[in-house]
Amino acid sequence: MSQETEDEGDETPLEDLQRRREESHRGGGEERIERQHDRGKMTAYERVEYLLDEDTFVEVDPFVEHRSTNFGMADKRFHGDAVVTGYGEVDGRKIFVFAHDFTVLGGSVGEAVADKVCKVMDRAIENGVPVVGINDSGGARIQEGVDSLVGFARIFERNTKASGLIPQISAIMGPCAGGATYSPALTDFTFMVEDTSHMFITGPNVIETVTGEQVSKEELGGAGSHSSKSGVAHFACRTEEDALDRIRRLLGYLPANNMEDPPRVPAWDDPTRELDGVTDVVPEAPRKPYDMTKVIDRVVDEDSFFETHKNWARNVVVGFARMDGRVVGIVANQPRVSAGTLDIDAAEKAARFVRFCDSFNCPLVTLVDVPGFMPGTDQEHNGIIRRGAKLIYAYAEATVPLLSVVVRKAYGGAYIVMSSKYLGSDVNYAWPGSEMAVLGPRGAVNILYRNELQAADDPDARRQELMDEFREEFANPYGPARRGYIDDVIEPKDTRKRLITDLEILDRKREESPPKDHGNIPL
Repeated sequence: MSQETEDEGDETPLEDLQRRREESHRGGGEERIERQHDRGKMTAYERVEYLLDEDTFVEVDPFVEHRSTNFGMADKRFHGDAVVTGYGEVDGRKIFVFAHDFTVLGGSVGEAVADKVCKVMDRAIENGVPVVGINDSGGARIQEGVDSLVGFARIFERNTKASGLIPQISAIMGPCAGGATYSPALTDFTFMVEDTSHMFITGPNVIETVTGEQVSKEELGGAGSHSSKSGVAHFACRTEEDALDRIRRLLGYLPANNMEDPPRVPAWDDPTRELDGVTDVVPEAPRKPYDMTKVIDRVVDEDSFFETHKNWARNVVVGFARMDGRVVGIVANQPRVSAGTLDIDAAEKAARFVRFCDSFNCPLVTLVDVPGFMPGTDQEHNGIIRRGAKLIYAYAEATVPLLSVVVRKAYGGAYIVMSSKYLGSDVNYAWPGSEMAVLGPRGAVNILYRNELQAADDPDARRQELMDEFREEFANPYGPARRGYIDDVIEPKDTRKRLITDLEILDRKREESPPKDHGNIPL
């Protein structure tokens, strides 16, 4: 290089590379980055760097640009286009990640963006590594026409291909509308941020035009709505940092892929610890409410329970925990909400969680206190039969270790559904005083002795006598135990150590099913 050229300030190749990288990291420019920050949102790079262990991010395709020349797009080119992609580590374990960059063309998805997302998803599948998608996008890129729609279809195909092979996690950090919503819906867990993230197929303006209904973006598709009403979101988080922190914690319970076991850690809690005070939590009266999470917290390793889908279908509790350092999935009725009955939402919530755990080799512990399925015309007309069958299918199909404990009661069809022996459960226990029957004592007596009660001088007193007789004869754990439907009636304080011992034995469980493409779950 001549001295004259150097004097003119020409860049060396390394300087050129550095400048281009800096341009890529600035996305749509400082003004748009500042606008993003003013909304309380991080940029795509900031989100990726916060999620991953320090200095582990390796970017893929940082210089890809769109190829469109329509509608002035030739003058709107940015290094990396509208998505940041690559891989890194969370707690020393590899993951792939993509993050829409809202500062570049509103994070819209065109052909180049879809190419980048599909590439990291393909590599995640090939290498058996989880993938996290951070969504902040205006949706399909209108200027690219059908090419952008084809891009979404290609992403959906990868979501489906990856399902059950690698964990897929979605974080909604801004708008996610129209067809774009289906990619997060196809993943395993979805996180949303209060006030700043929204998901909907059609927005408020379109709804008002078509139906006349007026609704805000937050009411229609905010974190609160989707985490408590639709069940689309598993988590509603206060801030973006809160969401990314929870994603890191969730990944700590998950294996890298379906061929590995969830990561076991050194135990910090005594596996033989007795459950002091657990009988004080669970009332003897079968209809009195209590908080099942207090039982869960005593059974699992201290401070290890990580509840998912907490705000939706709250009459059933699901989540991950550790027992002697080993990851388990927890499914439990919640007597504090609707008496712990199973309804259409609870059945779907539990079924999907059971199927996830079965896909990724996570043993399931089911704590049962269920009076039955929710009655009512609304439940029947909205498909309680079909939707309840999903939970039956999920447990019956599962090949991971299945353990259950009847804490207080299990009546009717709900007894069958909640991981009973002949749905394939490996270990079934009951606490003393628990009740298992076709109906609870009151319902059974009202049917069996209807005429006698009508003729009685004191129907209430006679009903109580008959209920006591029924409870003595049928509604106790010893009848099922005599038939082998319950493996043992155990003292509540021994629940933890019995389950941990069984988990150790069942660690060697192997089950082969007849070859088939897939079953036909009653979707």
